[in-house]
Amino acid sequence: MSPSIYTVAAALAVATPPPADFAAYEPVAQRIAAAAQNESRAYERLEELCDDIGPRLSGSRGLERAIEWAVATFRADEQESIRREQVMVPRWVRGQESAKMVAPYERALPMLGLGGSVGTSVGGLTAEVCVVSDEEELEEKADELWGQIVLFDNPMPDYDPEKGAQYGRTVRFRANGARLAAEHGAVGCLVRSVTARSLHTPHTGGMNYGDASVKIPAAAITAEDAALIHRLTDRGKRVRVELKMDARDEGEVPSANVVAELRGTTAAQEVVVIGAHLDSWDVGQGAHDDGSGCATVIEALATLRRLGLRPRRTIRAVLFTNEENGLAGARAYAENQGEALSRHAAAIECDSGGFRPRTLSVKLKDEGKEARAASQLEALLPLVSSVGVERVTTGGSGADVSQMVPAGVPTLGLRTEGSRYFDYHHTHADTFDKVDKADLDRNVAALAIAAYVLADMPGRLGD
Repeated sequence: MSPSIYTVAAALAVATPPPADFAAYEPVAQRIAAAAQNESRAYERLEELCDDIGPRLSGSRGLERAIEWAVATFRADEQESIRREQVMVPRWVRGQESAKMVAPYERALPMLGLGGSVGTSVGGLTAEVCVVSDEEELEEKADELWGQIVLFDNPMPDYDPEKGAQYGRTVRFRANGARLAAEHGAVGCLVRSVTARSLHTPHTGGMNYGDASVKIPAAAITAEDAALIHRLTDRGKRVRVELKMDARDEGEVPSANVVAELRGTTAAQEVVVIGAHLDSWDVGQGAHDDGSGCATVIEALATLRRLGLRPRRTIRAVLFTNEENGLAGARAYAENQGEALSRHAAAIECDSGGFRPRTLSVKLKDEGKEARAASQLEALLPLVSSVGVERVTTGGSGADVSQMVPAGVPTLGLRTEGSRYFDYHHTHADTFDKVDKADLDRNVAALAIAAYVLADMPGRLGD
């Protein structure tokens, strides 16, 4: 999921009026909304993806089966130009893993190794734990860290309706903690799971070593255990942890983005992308992240085809591979388009879970065009307000479509109400039963309406 976004009131004050008469699209928007909420198969398709295939980590057989399933589903819908676009992706294998506090007393620590981490030696490692809250405290305790395991205990703030989950503020320790700790001689890294609420559930996610010469194993522990260890050390207790991880990197292997289209009429060479990522972490079922996005994209395209609606431009569904631990699919798509990327009128990403849709976010390379695009989307809001979309923000879109921003493509994110997203994010609990059918169908309606209007409007978003 992408980091936080910000409101656009100031930008809208100077934006130019929208070039399209969006009110003229009200009848077709109502048709789409009714069909998406009364005839949608998104929930059944999500069930197939979650229960029949399950987790879909890059390089796994699960992801290969998901790619086969996506192709078959597009074919069943009689979509056009269905294809796999090959991409090389990393294959990281978790293996067996465990963590245990061995002093001042024994306690099992539920954990998940971070994606991309190296493993421990066969016998594991046991070391004293030094707790830090942030980079500043890490530097203050630099002389104490040699041979220790560093625990980054940086709590995620409670969800704020305006600021969101503030994911970017906390995830930096998951991403960079191992590298920072190793620079001071640490032998292992633990991070507090990136969630504001926990039921003793660890959350995995990607990490990277950058150009580090020394790579140390890294894992997430639960918020409760991070807080416990922090309290113990604050009271002068010497905490020791045993960490065992068989994690390994097996290099790059072939994968693919899955693409299908609804061809446009008078401007078919221009494209509006609707996208989500097909891969997931290797725990849970990837239901909210991002199976719901995939089901939304597939069913939005199917809804428009069933209704016989063909806009001026082509609507292209792209199910990206390797968003979670590399963005290889998104980079390959943008690179392989070449000059054709200039003919992309917009790209919309669904990657914030299957909760009730709430926001259309927008990001363009040119700030002036971004402000105009935001103004246009404000005028479009009445078409999607009945299914929950109530505001426009700027400054973000989505990780996959962000790869098109440098080429000047207007990128959007269909954002959902996010108060519960990080309860499940990257955990064993991200399963099909957590998704509400009515909310998923509302996402289908919102995406189908927005995609159709942006593909059919006389001008391009931001112009």
